[in-house]
Amino acid sequence: MQTKINTAQEAYGYWKATSLAMRIEQVQELKKVLHHNRLHYATLITQEMGKPITQSLAEVDKCGLLCDYYAQNANTLLQPKHIQTEADESFVTYEPLGVILGVMPWNFPFWQVFRFAIPTILAGNVVMVKHASNVPQSAENLEALFLESDFPIGVYQNLHLSGDKVAEVIAHPEIKAISLTGSEAAGSAVAAQAGKYLKKSLLELGGSNAFIVCKDADLDKAVAVAVNARMQNAGQSCIAAKRFLIQKSVFDIFVEKYKTAINALICGDPLNTATQIGPLARIDLAEDLEKQVRQSVAMGAKVILGGNRKEAFYEPTILTDVTPEMPVFKEETFGPVAAIISFETLNDAIALSNQSDFGLGVSIFTQDINHIKNRIDEFHEGAVFINEMVKSDPRLPFGGIKKSGYGRELAEEGLKEFVNIKTVVINK
Repeated sequence: MQTKINTAQEAYGYWKATSLAMRIEQVQELKKVLHHNRLHYATLITQEMGKPITQSLAEVDKCGLLCDYYAQNANTLLQPKHIQTEADESFVTYEPLGVILGVMPWNFPFWQVFRFAIPTILAGNVVMVKHASNVPQSAENLEALFLESDFPIGVYQNLHLSGDKVAEVIAHPEIKAISLTGSEAAGSAVAAQAGKYLKKSLLELGGSNAFIVCKDADLDKAVAVAVNARMQNAGQSCIAAKRFLIQKSVFDIFVEKYKTAINALICGDPLNTATQIGPLARIDLAEDLEKQVRQSVAMGAKVILGGNRKEAFYEPTILTDVTPEMPVFKEETFGPVAAIISFETLNDAIALSNQSDFGLGVSIFTQDINHIKNRIDEFHEGAVFINEMVKSDPRLPFGGIKKSGYGRELAEEGLKEFVNIKTVVINK
């Protein structure tokens, strides 16, 4: 480990001195190599964690879009910011911090790494990535990708170590900050260790997003989006819709349409391009989901579709008669399970939406957009999407509040998460 940290620190010495124009050229080259190998990388993703191949290809392509965004905008976003004060000259510069540790998850094994690593590296830092243990080939191929794209040795390094060794890395004096995407427990442990050594941390944790459908919504559109919002990646996403809040007057119609759409999904071999739902990434994850559903059913929830598990495969499942005390409402369900709840008024929907320890995002479907815009501040979330599913976009900051974490990735905010925002004042 010490050897790798030494390599990273040495790389930082010359990488921070490299011009931003040169760093951008390197990212553009990386995008070319990424695109050339897209099928290889997508196949690795599918083989390691079960994502349908079409979705794995989309993940790789999204990484390319992120490269394009930062290649086109980093120069403008990192320019010194001049501010008029009583001084002759005053401005702010954005300087790299040094070696940044990334602790990354398995559910989007390329995308999550890209959205951490690309802006962090463009800002002049170098990164060390401890990837999830169940995607080792993706982890190794990511490091190989940076090397094949002619990034200097040490700018991006993959760490082969178990989770219990992360605390040692955080404690090392050459590690200047930490970014983690993962579970609440992992985030709490990393934040505690980072705080002990007074190091900045960014946490992207779980979510239990509400998907609100008002009586005036375009129901066909809402149903179509709701299918993707819950079932993409077999529901293994922090920003997936998990609690479906449907206004009472359209509840039965929505449920019937949603059930029909979910029942039509094609389950099977994730390497088959027709497959829409594959297995979960590990058997224990499917077992955990099964337990949450069974406990909720024991408390009164009704399974109207699915509810069965075979090894790591869990059927797309819909539950009704759900109450806030049930695990499928108050916990994060990381799999293809939709919990549906009815509400009377929008005030009720907002209260139910906010009745969560998480605060990552919310979707609201309605034709009265102006009314919702005037109430955006009432949603305790990091993102509000109207007539759209919650999703990440390189052009928009991404992150949550409450137990969903803190800090922001992507856009200008993500580019500046791991920089020293330096104030300069000059009098002549």
